[in-house]
Amino acid sequence: MTEEITLESLAGVGPVTTRKLNDAGIHNIMDLVVRGPVEISELTSMDIETAGKLVEKAREGLVEGGLIQKDFVSANELYKKRQSIGKITTATEALDTLFAGGIETQALTEIYGEFGCGKTQFCHTMCVQVQKTKEEGGLEGGVLYIDSENTFRPERIVSIAQANGMDPEKVLDNIIVARAYNSSHQILILEEASTLIKEHNIQLVVADSAVGLFRSEYLGRGTLATRQQKLNKFVHLLVRLAETYNIAAIATNQVMSSPDQMFGDPTKPVGGNVVAHTSTYRVYLKKSGKKRIARMVDSPHHPEMDVIFALGEAGVIDPEDTTTKKKKTTKKSEPKTKAPETPDVSAETADSEPKVEAPETPDVSAETADSEPKVEAPETPDVSAETADSESSDLK
Repeated sequence: MTEEITLESLAGVGPVTTRKLNDAGIHNIMDLVVRGPVEISELTSMDIETAGKLVEKAREGLVEGGLIQKDFVSANELYKKRQSIGKITTATEALDTLFAGGIETQALTEIYGEFGCGKTQFCHTMCVQVQKTKEEGGLEGGVLYIDSENTFRPERIVSIAQANGMDPEKVLDNIIVARAYNSSHQILILEEASTLIKEHNIQLVVADSAVGLFRSEYLGRGTLATRQQKLNKFVHLLVRLAETYNIAAIATNQVMSSPDQMFGDPTKPVGGNVVAHTSTYRVYLKKSGKKRIARMVDSPHHPEMDVIFALGEAGVIDPEDTTTKKKKTTKKSEPKTKAPETPDVSAETADSEPKVEAPETPDVSAETADSEPKVEAPETPDVSAETADSESSDLK
């Protein structure tokens, strides 16, 4: 471990130099190696040549202790070393397939997409999953959550923990939240994170979002160079923490629309090439109705592919099985079609028979009865009357 080789054990490092290094956020020799002589010189006002010699001595000590690799190693040795890398399961079959088992340690995973696509929900879910046992896919550690958009909600952590059968209070106790108010404060949090990582067994660092504050503070082309330099420092600090302490790092990123793109998706992540080159894995999230689509955009060894997931009470979840839905709809439709058919046909037949027979019989008989007396009655008296009158006239 890095604690076995202390700063005082290095030649030329006394109590005064150790105090300066500690004040600058450098607490072990691994921090010396990853910071570099230029940054150490700026932080401690040390001569750059002295800082360079100090970094070289620290690197030699770490190589002898087997904590970092030598200048030249075989690919087989590097492959065996990567077997010790930890992974945090996403608790979804789809996303675990995308990440080939889960979020890796010693790497920076960037999640970008438009608002409402599930970036923060994914981070909340990973805050719970990392606290599970290694047999369950976790790392049995805590979380350092850097919140720059004021979107962290402990209520969401409680619901996800309850859905996973975990104690919500214990889960909340293992999450340390740092609210960043500006880009300089955001960088300072990472510089002071080494002490928290060792004291609280931090296994996951989340920056939500990584570029938001830099984007809002540095406006216009005149400040672009300064913004990219500070942003470069922040993302490299995030990567160094992941590599130094063998922890996982997740950074969310905002997007912008490219107006000059005529075809395809105009959505692009902000931060430029600085963030794109520093991120180990880059995943694009987008909305598709109630479901979400995750695409592996950039990775050293993962294939480019798309998977579908959803958001639920347990955080990110697998979408519902479509075959189950089809079976349910088929079962419901069968009784609906059979039930109305039988009574409707019989009812129509029963109603039609009496309606046709009843009116036909009485109508014909009534007409016949009325017509006979009307014809015979007037004819008989008229003829007899005329005959009687004619006979009487002749006699006269």
